[in-house]
Order: sequence, then C-alpha cells, then structure tokens
Amino acid sequence: MPSTLTSCHLEFVERVRNRVENDRRLTALLAGGSYVHGGFDEHSDLDFVIVVEDESYREVLASRHAFAKSIGNLLAAFTGEHVGEPRLLICLHGPPLIHIDLKFVLQSDLGRLVERPAVLFARDAREIEACLDDASVEWPNASPDWFEQRAWVWLHYGAAKLARGELFEAMGMLGFFREQVLGPMLHRRSGRPQRGVRRIEAQDASSAERLAGTVPVVDATSVRNAYLVAIDMYLDLRADDPPLRLTECMPEVLREYLNPDS
Repeated sequence: MPSTLTSCHLEFVERVRNRVENDRRLTALLAGGSYVHGGFDEHSDLDFVIVVEDESYREVLASRHAFAKSIGNLLAAFTGEHVGEPRLLICLHGPPLIHIDLKFVLQSDLGRLVERPAVLFARDAREIEACLDDASVEWPNASPDWFEQRAWVWLHYGAAKLARGELFEAMGMLGFFREQVLGPMLHRRSGRPQRGVRRIEAQDASSAERLAGTVPVVDATSVRNAYLVAIDMYLDLRADDPPLRLTECMPEVLREYLNPDS
C-alpha cells in the first residue's frame, strides 16, 4: 500500500473493500494505477478492479451505480464507453472530492493486463495471485507506424481549422496531438510506458520546455508557430524509431499549407 495514501483515500479503500467482501457475487478487489506504479499523492485517483462471479456478471453490471452509491458520497458517475471500456464506471465522490474508477471484470479477464494490480481482497487469494502470475502484462504502447499513419492526418486537420479561422478548434487539436503522439513519443525516448503527457514536467524538464512550444495563445500566428514546432518535434522523435513506411510529401506539403505566402 502506498505510504502517501491520505485519510480520505484510506477511508474509501476500506469502504470499497468492505462492500466487496460483503457481496458474495464479488470474488476479489484489485487496485491499479498510481497505487501500484508509483507517483501516488493527495490528488491521485483510486483505480479499482472488481472480479465478479460469472453467473452474476450481468446482474452486477446492471447495478453498478447502486454499488458506487453504496460506498457513500457519490456526486456523479458514468460508464467508460468513450475510452473503449464499457465495464468501467467513473465516479466522483465527496466532499472532499475524490475520483474513483470501478471496473467490473470476470476472472478470465485477468489473463491480459496493462499492469500487475495489487490484491486488496480475495476469497481465494492463492487462485487470484496465480491468475496474475500467469497473466500477460503489457502496456499498450503504439508502434512507429501507428504514429506515422495518424500524425500527418491529425496535423493537417488542425491546420485546416486554423486556415478557416477556427482558432479554438486548431488549439484543441494541438492538445490532442500532444496527448496521442508527442507525449507518448517523449516517454518512448526515455524508456517509459507511453502514458500520454502524464508527469512529463517532473520527469523531463527539457522535453517539457520543448512541448510548451506547442501551446499557443489565442492568436493565428501563435497557433501557426505551434503547429510548426509540433511538426519539427514529431520529426525529431520519429528518428528514434523510424516507421517502416514514411508518408509521402510530408512534412514539406504541410509546411507549405501552413505558410501559403512564404
């Protein structure tokens, strides 16, 4: 258990553990995220994985909101289809405010994981630990070709919004590009899992400074310059592990598009 757990975090860990332990349809409670891979602090979420008996799974999924409400102080909750995880219930509890993720899975789902979770409770701890020992644990890092196939399309999309004068759309696309491409590639350069832009400020000050060049103010020239910085940064990071197939005409054509009068 992280030594930095606050009293609020500890209280909710105990609430969820007691709730799982008292429901015979639920066989184990696991914790992931910062709880296991480090960096836990007073602002951290709690990421729970709840293992459900096969025959009760549909019933438990249908009552997820009631489960979250039973923990106490539930302010809002919604399911995670937008991140491709319909089994997930994303919750806000408080005050004090705390973000809690509840993912309901079958034991058979433990065969493929993105991280090794901690076991907080299990009716058969030996069986659950054996499942985790045998699991394939792999962070879903993107390949060089995944980045290359998407980078120029996304950059052009944002540049087109800029050309139309839709500055906020263009700025939003830059944020998306940092999250999906530049941040993961910066993590790749440092040998870390590709976790978006998480903690780049703390882990690599020079990279964070470069990344700041892709954050414009609400001004067409500033946004254009940020796209040019993003292009240069992508090319530099791409050279670490080049894709098998480079996109034709890039970056020259996109630079011309961004600088039509040059």
